[in-house]
Amino acid sequence: MKQSFLALTAVLLAQITSLHAADDPIAIGSRRELFVDRLLVGELKNSTLKLHEPQLAEPLVKDARPHGHYATVLKADDKFRFYYRGDKNPKVTWKTHGIEAYHDGEVTLYAESKDAIHWTLPRLGLFEHPSFPEGNIVLMNEFLVNHNFTPFIDTKPGVPADQKYKALGGIAFQPHQTSTRDKRGPGGLKAFVSPDGVHWKRLRDEPVVPEEWGKYFDSQNYAFWSESEQCYVCYFRRFIKGWRGIARTTSQDFLQWTEPVEMTANLPDEHIYTSCTQPYFRAPHIYVAMPTRFMDKRGAATDILFMTTRGGDRYEREFPESFIRPGIGKDGWADRANYAAIGIHQTSDTEMSMFITGGRRYTLRLDGFVSVNAPLSGGEFTTKPLVFSGNHLEINYATSAAGQMRVELQDADGKPVPGFALDDCEPIWGDHISRTVKWKAGDDVGAQAGQTIRMRFEMSDADLFAIRFTGK
Repeated sequence: MKQSFLALTAVLLAQITSLHAADDPIAIGSRRELFVDRLLVGELKNSTLKLHEPQLAEPLVKDARPHGHYATVLKADDKFRFYYRGDKNPKVTWKTHGIEAYHDGEVTLYAESKDAIHWTLPRLGLFEHPSFPEGNIVLMNEFLVNHNFTPFIDTKPGVPADQKYKALGGIAFQPHQTSTRDKRGPGGLKAFVSPDGVHWKRLRDEPVVPEEWGKYFDSQNYAFWSESEQCYVCYFRRFIKGWRGIARTTSQDFLQWTEPVEMTANLPDEHIYTSCTQPYFRAPHIYVAMPTRFMDKRGAATDILFMTTRGGDRYEREFPESFIRPGIGKDGWADRANYAAIGIHQTSDTEMSMFITGGRRYTLRLDGFVSVNAPLSGGEFTTKPLVFSGNHLEINYATSAAGQMRVELQDADGKPVPGFALDDCEPIWGDHISRTVKWKAGDDVGAQAGQTIRMRFEMSDADLFAIRFTGK
């Protein structure tokens, strides 16, 4: 098993490094770039890429945190919106607004927060249900849709105001449910729209992603508008060669979707139950994925992985190990106990939060998924050739009290740019989300903008998380 994992990891790394020829400069403009893949990684000397461990944040008020499978956390205007599944008292019949209603035991619940830590359950008055007296239901009586209803805020330019929020939800019927399909209509992913994220309606009655594409769909299937690809992108569950995996489809109008492409994601003998793939909010051209790895022969134990993609048909898996483990105690080791919610959000000046089944919140520093790391004895990191725009180099980094970092700009031939060699760089130590690099001549690197350069980092007991060129 270990040899198979290592072999496939080597193949994936070879695919990453083949994205660009050795001498083909990578145009990064003024984008923030993280070291979550090897796109910019040239040479590592006594340094490595390091996956950082999210830290569990203890709840201030334990019972005030919403939870549930296939959850979504959105940041809208001045509040956070938490959508999650409620499935108490299944298959009940009652009267609502004088009309007899039946549902499959699942509803979509909603919570709000100013800080993503303290949550309230608003009494919306949209639906009445005896199991949810708080009145925070935003969708009900949509057969099987509430199982995995997953909304997003549509950032496509020119979207009508009444479609600012969009969502997909639904699963495919299994073979023994033919009679149910006949009564309820076809399965698959159905599209919904909303002006405010609370009042939802179907975009059309028929599913927009047909059930034969996914085979069950009983996972979280997320769509979003991609600014970098200029289309809607949807990542959904699909069985691939007998294993739970991930497929991708795209659309220009959210109604007509391209034939699905199966993603290269799974390691040998590995189930991936969700994709949880989303644009990283500080670098939206990078899609971060936190899927659940499902161990069906270990009592359905689950942990959360870390992967990335920039589009296309594969994920980059620099780190096959778990990102968030089940943890101490039986709760994390229960059947399907660990699912990450869609939504990674900034929750302080230096921190971002991720939300996990059971009302748990995990935190990392901003951009802090992966770093280039060097020990106290020292190491170096040199980027591949690149072209930037701007006139200042900002870095997200951390050192120990004894550590430091220096930066050198090199020309296309790998020679130091006069005035920007290592010996010209002011030694850097400390811990900053954003710090401008300075040399003896100052911090203006605009003369090198538009030219092919490399960057060489000399590091000691230090982590480099992200880089960005800023200014005009």
